[in-house]
Amino acid sequence: MNLKLTEEERAFRDELRTFFTTEIPAEVRAKTASGTPLGKDDYVAVQRILHSRGLAVPNWPVEWGGQDWTPMQRNIWLSELQLASVPDPLPFNASMIGPVIAQFGSQEMKERFLPATANLDIWWCQGFSEPEAGSDLASLKTRAVRDGDDYIVNGQKTWTTLAQHADWIFCLVRTDPNAKKQAGISMLLFPMDTPGVTLRPIKLIDGGYEVNEVNEVFFEDVRVPAENLVGEENTGWTQAKFLLGNERTGIARVGATKVKLARAKSLAAETRYGSGSLLDDPIFAARLAELENELLALELTQLRVVAGSADGKPNPASSLLKMRGSELQQAATELLVDIAGPDSLPAGEAGIDSPDWAQLTMPTYLNNRKVTIYGGSNEVQRSIIASSILGL
Repeated sequence: MNLKLTEEERAFRDELRTFFTTEIPAEVRAKTASGTPLGKDDYVAVQRILHSRGLAVPNWPVEWGGQDWTPMQRNIWLSELQLASVPDPLPFNASMIGPVIAQFGSQEMKERFLPATANLDIWWCQGFSEPEAGSDLASLKTRAVRDGDDYIVNGQKTWTTLAQHADWIFCLVRTDPNAKKQAGISMLLFPMDTPGVTLRPIKLIDGGYEVNEVNEVFFEDVRVPAENLVGEENTGWTQAKFLLGNERTGIARVGATKVKLARAKSLAAETRYGSGSLLDDPIFAARLAELENELLALELTQLRVVAGSADGKPNPASSLLKMRGSELQQAATELLVDIAGPDSLPAGEAGIDSPDWAQLTMPTYLNNRKVTIYGGSNEVQRSIIASSILGL
C-alpha cells in the first residue's frame, strides 16, 4: 500500500523538500542524520530559519505563526522535515508549551510569550516528572502556595531535558492538596534564573552525562507572580493532558525512523556476508522488510490521528503513535548496532580503528531506551488505549 497525494499536495511536498535541503545548513542536517549531538546554536539557527518562512510552528493558530493547513499538509511537513534530517523545532516550545498558551493562556500571556517562543528567543524546559511522580504524573508533590500577588513554589523536578539551556520552565505544581490529585494541579511559568531555582545535571551509571543532558531542578521558596498562572488555578491537569496529546503525536517520528532504515539498508549493502552482502542474508532481509511494513502501517495510523485531531482536541489514539513509534525507533537503532557488530562497542575510545558511523550506533541505541518512557511510558499508553479506545 502506498500513500497517494493529489497534484497540489505533491507540489507542496516538493516545495518543502527543496527548502529543507537547500536552506537548512548541510552540516546540521548531516549531524542529525548520523546521530552526532547538536549544540544550542544549531537548534536556534534552524528554528529561526524555519520560523522566517512560517515553517516552525504550523500547528499553532495562524495569528501566532501557524498555518491554515490541512491534516495531510501538516503530515507532509513533518515527514519531509524528518526525511531531510532537519532538527525538529524545539519540542518544548513548538509542540508543548506553545499550543498550551495558545489554547489556555490570556491574551496578555499570548502576546508576551508566543512570538518569542516560536522564534526560540525563549528556550523552554518541562517541569513535569518528579522522583516519585513519573508515569503517575498526577501524584506530583511540588507545592505552590498563594501569597498575595505571588505563588511560593517548593519541591523538585527530575529528568528535565536540556534545562541547562533553558530560559524559562513550564511547571506543574500542586495548588490544592486537599482535592482529588488530578483536580488540585496548576501550571506556572517562571524564569530558570529566579532566586531559589537550582539546576543539577544527572550523572549516569557509566559516570558520564547524557548528550541531551537531563537534570534535576530544585525549588526553594521560589516566588512566581500570579499572572504567570496558565488559565485558571487547579486546571493544570487538563492543560497537561492537552500538552501530552500533542507531544505523543510528534513522538512517533515516522520520517526519522525511515531515515534510519534507509541508512541501515545502505550500510547492509556494504557489509560483506559470505560471497555477497548482508542484504543477501534471508533473516536480515526479512527483519528489514518487517520493520518497513510496520512503519508504513504506523504512518497510515498517524494520518488518521492527525485528521481526527483537526478540531484541536486531544485524540486518545495518539497513545498508539507514541507506543508503536517509540518501539520502531528502538528497533531501527538495534538494527544499526547489529550491522556495526563489534565496531559499535568501543564508542568514543581513542585509537580504535572503526568507522565513525559505527561508533555512533551504540550511544544512539542506549539513548533510545528512554523513548518508551518519556511522554508517558508505554505501559501507561496501553492502559489509555484499553480504556479510551477499546472500552475495556
